[in-house]
Amino acid sequence: MRLVVVGAAGRMGRMLVKTVAETEGTTLVGAIDREGSALLGQDAGTLAGIGALGVPLTDDPLTAFARADGVLDFTMPAATVTFAGLAAQARIVHVVGTTGLSEQDFARLDAAARHAVVVQSGNMSLGINLMAALVRRVARTLGEDFDIEILEMHHRMKVDAPSGTALLLGEAAAEGRNIALKDRSVRVRDGHTGARNPGDIGFATLRGGTVVGEHSVIFAGAGERIELTHRAEDRGLFARGAVKAALWGFGKKPGRYSMADVLDIAAI
Repeated sequence: MRLVVVGAAGRMGRMLVKTVAETEGTTLVGAIDREGSALLGQDAGTLAGIGALGVPLTDDPLTAFARADGVLDFTMPAATVTFAGLAAQARIVHVVGTTGLSEQDFARLDAAARHAVVVQSGNMSLGINLMAALVRRVARTLGEDFDIEILEMHHRMKVDAPSGTALLLGEAAAEGRNIALKDRSVRVRDGHTGARNPGDIGFATLRGGTVVGEHSVIFAGAGERIELTHRAEDRGLFARGAVKAALWGFGKKPGRYSMADVLDIAAI
């Protein structure tokens, strides 16, 4: 499968380049960076620390997409929706690991998914997506007798909060209770907030150091508490998940899919 990495000069982009090069059945045919980048023209493999691959960084996604079967995208929302349109025109698989997407951004992904395969997830790891399936099941089983709180921590450079993974877990909890997360989520508590409303799903965000990603979903009942926790220790697991998603999507019918589809755990 011929793959393009967008944002290839970033930390996650370099990890994606490395993973594509190391994965049997995939080859890197394009590496995109932002217009005006000082790194344009440099070899993507050299930047990723694996030796030259003969694929220089360019700022021309249209040409790269035209010779590809899929694109791996962990960039920024504004860039992602642009890439979605180009991937739809080229009818290639678009794997989206970008976080911080708005409702309008998702609407544009859905529009692109009428013409191409879009695999989107707030987290590409097997562990997190299995955890989301468990959260959905536990939330459905316990009901509103248990309060749900989601705690996440990431490195100091992360720019969006709550994390895409925390929101993915929140959506899973809301689905388990058959409610809309946007109607019941609590993102901020400060000052005299009053008692907690039954059925709300709370979020708490921590930032610092070099933490790759830690997430806990806490089900707090009367006299007992259940906690599900996932700790990511290596960004490579996200890259491996993204490549797995691209290979899974190759040849599928157009539509927007999730990692639960890729991993066949949606029914848990």
